[in-house]
Amino acid sequence: MALKAPTPNGPAAVSSRLDPVKPLASDEPRAVVVTGASGGIGAAVAGAMAAQGDLVAGISRSGTAPEGVLGLSADVTDPQALKEAAEAAAQAHGPAQVLIAAAGASRDALAARTPPQVWQQALETNLTGSFAIVRAVLPAMMRARSGRIILVSSVIAARGGVGLAAYGAAKAGVEGLTRSLARELAPRAITVNAVAPGFVETDMTASLPQPAREAYLEQIPLGRFAEPQEVVGPIIFLASPGASYITGTILGVDGGMGMGR
Repeated sequence: MALKAPTPNGPAAVSSRLDPVKPLASDEPRAVVVTGASGGIGAAVAGAMAAQGDLVAGISRSGTAPEGVLGLSADVTDPQALKEAAEAAAQAHGPAQVLIAAAGASRDALAARTPPQVWQQALETNLTGSFAIVRAVLPAMMRARSGRIILVSSVIAARGGVGLAAYGAAKAGVEGLTRSLARELAPRAITVNAVAPGFVETDMTASLPQPAREAYLEQIPLGRFAEPQEVVGPIIFLASPGASYITGTILGVDGGMGMGR
């Protein structure tokens, strides 16, 4: 029996129209702004993006940054300082094309014993600071009708945690902010996503009491805390041309701890 030739709308026609898979790195160096760049996830991703050829400005209170990264000093709880740092980054590298808001802080305290200033600090550092740096770079992205914004949430936003009411509420706010910005900015071809790491070996988790550390380890299917570099790959992916059709997503990077979120 003779085989029929493919029709114009058949599989052959479909495959001939497919574009090549988009790369995970940009062909041209991009202007990247990273907050929290003096340590932890922020430093790891800033250094990695600089190493792949991007023009990276790292913002932190100390102004220190990895090799190859322009270090700028600003407190994420100070919107005016963030605006000035973003302007300095734009003068050095051009308008921001990628933003990674990785600054964060946590002070454990049971809800009944949480002082108002601890609650306020958690919101200002983790949530308001993320919003402020987005506002600082957004006008340039909107004019360009292009951009990648990646915020950093936490597995605690979905799971909660004893003594982490302030931190969990702030990070849940980051996830709501991510989704709202994604809807608002999609018409301008700006994608907004977040990564939600589990427990990562940073200065923040180094202060955990050993019993608490062991209790958390029991909840992680992979049985260990992540290294900062293990969160870098997903962030770089979300910033890449290969993630151009992903927006409003919260990507868990938690060793399975947040399974089913």
